Amino acid sequence: METIGKSLVFLGLVLVVMGFLFIFLEKLPFGLGKLPGDILIKKDNFTFYFPLATSLLLSVILSLILMLLSKLSK
Repeated sequence: METIGKSLVFLGLVLVVMGFLFIFLEKLPFGLGKLPGDILIKKDNFTFYFPLATSLLLSVILSLILMLLSKLSK
């Protein structure tokens, strides 16, 4: 049970850090969230935004970081 508790605390900290990054990344100049593969549809009274390219990029980056952390912990 101790291992599960530590894993949940670590996952919670990762989620908090990611939340702060999403809040403050809007203000950074490199335009994360406005990549060419992101889908944006604006109609009269409707806006649909699906950050496809941003999601893929963040997935690759997080996968690499977690892979490096797992290799370093062994």
